[in-house]
Amino acid sequence: MTSHGKPQGYRYETQIGDETIIIETGKLAFQANAAVTVRMGDTMVFAAATMSDEPREDLDFFPLRVDYEERMYAGGRIPGSFFRREGRPSEEAILTARLVDRPIRPLFPKDLRNDIQVILYSLSVDDEHPLDILAVNAASAALMISDIPWNGPIAAVRVGRIDGQFIVNPTFSQMQASDLDLRLAGTRDAIIMVEAGAKEVPEDVMVEALTFGHQALQPLLDLQERMAAEIGKPKAAYKPFVVPEDLVAAIRERIADRIVTEVLNPALRKRERNRAINALRQEMLEAFAALTDEEGQALYTPGQIKAAFEEVLKKVMRQRILETGQRADGRRTDEVRPLWAEIDISPRAHGSGLFTRGETQVLTLCTLGTPREAQELDNLTPAESKRYMHHYNFPPFSTGEVRPLRGASRREIGHGALAERALLPVIPPEEEFPYTLRLVSEVLSSNGSTSMASVCGSTLALMDTGVPIKAPVAGIAMGLIKEGEQYVVLTDILGLEDMLGDMDFKVAGTEQGITALQMDIKIAGLTREIMAQALEQARRARMHVLGKMLEVIDKPRPELKPHVPRMITLYIPVDRIGAVIGPGGRVIRALQDETGTKIDIMEDGRVFIAAVNQAGAQEARKRIEALTEVPEEGRIYTGRVVRITDFGAIVEILPNTSGMVHISQLAPGRVDKVEDVVKVGDEIQVMVTKIDPTTGKIRLSRQAVLEGWSLEEAQANDRGISGGRGSSGARGGRGGRGERRSSGPRRGGPRRDGGERRGGGRPPRRN
Repeated sequence: MTSHGKPQGYRYETQIGDETIIIETGKLAFQANAAVTVRMGDTMVFAAATMSDEPREDLDFFPLRVDYEERMYAGGRIPGSFFRREGRPSEEAILTARLVDRPIRPLFPKDLRNDIQVILYSLSVDDEHPLDILAVNAASAALMISDIPWNGPIAAVRVGRIDGQFIVNPTFSQMQASDLDLRLAGTRDAIIMVEAGAKEVPEDVMVEALTFGHQALQPLLDLQERMAAEIGKPKAAYKPFVVPEDLVAAIRERIADRIVTEVLNPALRKRERNRAINALRQEMLEAFAALTDEEGQALYTPGQIKAAFEEVLKKVMRQRILETGQRADGRRTDEVRPLWAEIDISPRAHGSGLFTRGETQVLTLCTLGTPREAQELDNLTPAESKRYMHHYNFPPFSTGEVRPLRGASRREIGHGALAERALLPVIPPEEEFPYTLRLVSEVLSSNGSTSMASVCGSTLALMDTGVPIKAPVAGIAMGLIKEGEQYVVLTDILGLEDMLGDMDFKVAGTEQGITALQMDIKIAGLTREIMAQALEQARRARMHVLGKMLEVIDKPRPELKPHVPRMITLYIPVDRIGAVIGPGGRVIRALQDETGTKIDIMEDGRVFIAAVNQAGAQEARKRIEALTEVPEEGRIYTGRVVRITDFGAIVEILPNTSGMVHISQLAPGRVDKVEDVVKVGDEIQVMVTKIDPTTGKIRLSRQAVLEGWSLEEAQANDRGISGGRGSSGARGGRGGRGERRSSGPRRGGPRRDGGERRGGGRPPRRN
């Protein structure tokens, strides 16, 4: 930025599939190390990357933070919260931040300890182009042109598949027809991050999709490299966090054998192994922190000693697996830990499934609710709600720790979303199963891949409830140990193998194919060959896990469990919705209270009635049908007299729907006074003979029912309809006084007073 006014901006663009991606920089956020905007269509993301001037002293981990915040102005919306401003990041925003963090983190120098922060905002949303992929590319571009040390670039694309054809960066509308939602990020030579949901896609198709996506992202790498060459800042020097080689060698010499016997002992459980690791670490801290130079200064800092210890532990474990194929718990590289499962754990929950694999245990509980209990979404995606939710809780006791309980962490939200995505393709559609579904996975013990255990627990809970899922789903986590060209793919990884390995690769699916995939890489990337081997090894393990699950319950219960509310669905005219709701909701509240039901009314006229007691549900249905029934001419109703006038009776034939029975239509004979025939509160049968198309006023006849007339006969014999003197005219028309003129046929037969009708009409007026 110069002091002479508006700064010079830079614009770069490239073509990915059918879309143009535009990256601009130079005009915004001058004090960040670098800032860019990335645009596709009318969707635009801003990213700023910043690094602290000084490192965090003696820190034994890399302090990177990635934050993405949805700004509702991007979609021309005001936040729906009470305060009308953005608050805690939404679940979608947290998942996007995690999506950005995972591929950029492995490419920072291992010895960097300066604080790095990448902040992203949504600036514009067009409801067609998703934000998440643009956010990954924005973060990479900002880091590339900044002076922050980073070994990028990376690029990211989304891959869909419609009618068997792969599509790069599909729009939201195109994704409606896609059986694959694959997001991947990669370097020039390898894939570094994968996040996918799929509708039972086979493993070989998934490998093809990954290859297609990696090829498709190459122009974005070219663009970022050109940006760095033309406008990029020189990378800043930094004070590296150094772990002295002599310290690593000394610790290795002292404890390498003890690690094998005291830590990598197959007889140990996780807590015992962790205690052994902690004891060795503390022993090394005490031994090497006491060493000083000639001036009495400590030779090594505690951070250096801890880092050296971790490096030795990692090398010993990895070398043992690569050379002997022996893992910490004694399993083969492709072996799944012993597992068992149960259902129906909770007597009152709608469904429950307990899944245990080794020392990993998850209890998942299912609850079914009405459509109004679906989650309303206030974010920048086109979706307004979701009816299937999965929540994941990771309490401290699951790892034998003590810490305060807080709200859901980013990790918990991410793991819950992964398990949710894995089951979504097998959840029955609302038209077939009109329930809202909530699954909660409680992690009771953790030692490797609780997210995939949550997938298995969810399947058990759904089948225990009686939800007619399309197929059971199981999941497994894979790992990787790679040194140079030598590598080993590990099935069903332990927590220690996850921490010290090079890959966390989670695969969930049915017998037919993959439904969810997530991969994080700690090394430069993953080749097609390793990916294919990991997917095939995961498929075999998934089939093994599915087999064990199906021994417990092989299909959903034929009926919902007793405590699950049964749902009745009916349709009412849209213009009658108000009649069911009533003023201020009084009618529907009374209906629910009196029948013991929950009632949801949708804008399109669908009504859902949920109740455990079916008698109450049927009563609610009957009353709603009565409230919403539209009167029909010629139909006979049993109504209640609600008011009497000089010229007739007002009869309520349906709730809030009344009509007039003229005095001439109350009985076959002459009627002098309405009260001679009916009184307020009487129930009588009447026929609807006329509905005024303009005013909606309803004309009724009791005589038509007593005489057994058809609609045409009733209309012909009602002077108010047939064009006679009228029902509300001169007094001569009251009660049939004077000879009534008929324009239609009359029925003959005996009168109720024993006389004969003349021509089937009424007797002449008495003088």
